[in-house]
Amino acid sequence: MRWTTQPCKSLNRSLAIPFDPCFGSHPSTSFSGRVAVVTGANKGIGLEICRQLSARGVTVVLTSRDEERGLAAVRKLEASGAADVVFHQLDVNKSASIASLGDFIHTRFGKLDILVNNAAIGGIASNTQLLDSSKQAMQPVSSSGLANAIVETYELAEDCINTNYYGPKRVTEAFIPLLQSSQSPRIVNVSSLYGKLQYIRSERIKEELRNVDTLSEDRLDQLVQAFMNDFKEGKLDQNVWPTRNMVAYKVAKVALSAYTRILAKRYPKFCINCVNPGFVKTDLNWNLGVLPVEEGAEGPVLLAILPDGSPSGLFYDLKEVSSFE
Repeated sequence: MRWTTQPCKSLNRSLAIPFDPCFGSHPSTSFSGRVAVVTGANKGIGLEICRQLSARGVTVVLTSRDEERGLAAVRKLEASGAADVVFHQLDVNKSASIASLGDFIHTRFGKLDILVNNAAIGGIASNTQLLDSSKQAMQPVSSSGLANAIVETYELAEDCINTNYYGPKRVTEAFIPLLQSSQSPRIVNVSSLYGKLQYIRSERIKEELRNVDTLSEDRLDQLVQAFMNDFKEGKLDQNVWPTRNMVAYKVAKVALSAYTRILAKRYPKFCINCVNPGFVKTDLNWNLGVLPVEEGAEGPVLLAILPDGSPSGLFYDLKEVSSFE
């Protein structure tokens, strides 16, 4: 199963682009003929990314693990006027599922222009009673309150790392040949505010992750595995990892940000960026966020339709270029 061809440019400079969520950076520009895959798209930010891309003429393959929910999401978009949205099942943790989607795209479209790696989980279990009382009181949950409201086990952490870091890697690596068949390949990794280096406590690890010229994919995987080993052995504090409030989620998102930079360096003809969509009201945060999904989707959509020659390997906060720090 080999699909294959080529061309964006890797420019390490800042970029500020005026953006209309429905019309991209240039309202008159049509993106008809482009094909996008959005992972984890049956609800929340992923669903809204599909809607906004479809509004610009992009043919969208909406994916989710659950077929029934995915098909319902497509019907919802169609009822709101969206066109050219199709569903295909995808579990980012299963190679056979990824291969099936790849075969579908190759057979139906012959290429892939846009890959939005959006699928993610929190890696925690919650004290729903405490969170519900906070919502009813219309009070934000404090950092200490959140720590008391969530439970983090090794099994949950493992699932989080697999879905949020290794999942995007699996999908991306499988679809590189399809993206190489596009004239304007784009990869958008939906990260988080937690995807910044400030959430890594170890200065040594920060320095390794910071230096994209020396950081290899193998070394990045080793660091992620070291975190998992330390989590299992109860050594997170001893080895200066994050120790509270979604620790696996933080490590996974920081690793995804680092992987974005490695990919951008490896594929200079692609535009590959990651984005923090903001604190959006979604199931992931028990709808405690402050932004609607419409705003949260704007950043990923912006990066999906950047003009050729745009910067690659950058971290965006919402719609603005930011720092990995």
